[in-house]
Amino acid sequence: MTTTVQAVVLPKAGTPPHIGELLLPAPGPGEVRVRLAAAGVCHSDLSLANGTLPQPAPAVLGHEGAGTVVEVGPEVSGVAPGQRVILNWAPACRACWFCRHDEPYLCEHALDGGRRSYATLSDGTPVHPGLGVGTFAEETVVPENAVVPLPDGIPLHTAALLGCAVLTGVGAVANSARVRPGESVAVVGLGGVGLAVLQGARLAGAGPIIAVDVSEAKKDLALELGATHFVPVTDDLGTEVRALTEGRGADHAFEVVGSSAAIRSAWSVTRRGGTTTVVGAGAKDDLLHLSALEIFHFARTLRGCVYGSCDPERDVPVLAGHVRDGAIDLGTMVTDEITLGEVPDAFQRMLEGRGARSLIRFDRS
Repeated sequence: MTTTVQAVVLPKAGTPPHIGELLLPAPGPGEVRVRLAAAGVCHSDLSLANGTLPQPAPAVLGHEGAGTVVEVGPEVSGVAPGQRVILNWAPACRACWFCRHDEPYLCEHALDGGRRSYATLSDGTPVHPGLGVGTFAEETVVPENAVVPLPDGIPLHTAALLGCAVLTGVGAVANSARVRPGESVAVVGLGGVGLAVLQGARLAGAGPIIAVDVSEAKKDLALELGATHFVPVTDDLGTEVRALTEGRGADHAFEVVGSSAAIRSAWSVTRRGGTTTVVGAGAKDDLLHLSALEIFHFARTLRGCVYGSCDPERDVPVLAGHVRDGAIDLGTMVTDEITLGEVPDAFQRMLEGRGARSLIRFDRS
């Protein structure tokens, strides 16, 4: 039976998204229908909307969400109606070369879901789910491997942040960079994922933990979530970070913006022999320039990080334990609770560098 829901629809890249009616079919074999409780607005959603990242359209945006299973199709055995779940926008196939070599975050088929049409508009136009899940809607239909059961004891609405910001940010520290106790960390960019990186660094026992952003308004939030110091972006950024790290620079620097300028900043504050980890997803034509001499001289490692090098099935229970213990604070990362209709305002705040995570609360919608 078809279900009619409200959703944020992107007609095509570069056009304003709008609220529209979405007709969801009943879940087919191996599929699950989820009623969303909340969805986080990530910078990647903005990049999909403006065409920086590719996405077939029309599409329902959103990829960070949590909700309750309301219906399952044939051949579904891992979840049941009534179960609370987190959406997984990069589900691993478990069969390709990367999956078989313990790199499910690089799965060859992880993004296949975004290329399928999964619903229609009221006029019959096929619609694609943003990054395979389409969480900016009251309900969605996804493959069974795109949901992860939510452990008990975690509020369902803030659990949405586990699906992208926290898996990516904490995973970047623990899985990609493998930060060790006592190592110094600099985090360039303090959006939702950047704040999760700060919390991951605190969990790892890093120190000092230096938060870097263009907006000094984020200082108090950064200090509350794990930073020991806050440094605004200036021409003296490298000097200030070195002054906090015994003149060397940070053992680890994380770029969490998605731009060559921010990568260059993170690289410049990394010590000789240190590691710069690029977490943000930038544009393919935004080129980074490094000289051959500095690569040789500084002996730094520059590495990418996809989805925090995580496996959600393995890592969500671990992160949920940290949330229950108070070691990860989800609520403080949310600076704006919004309705579906306020997604464009959330995008504008991102462009202006204001706030951290905007969270769609469907009980408010």
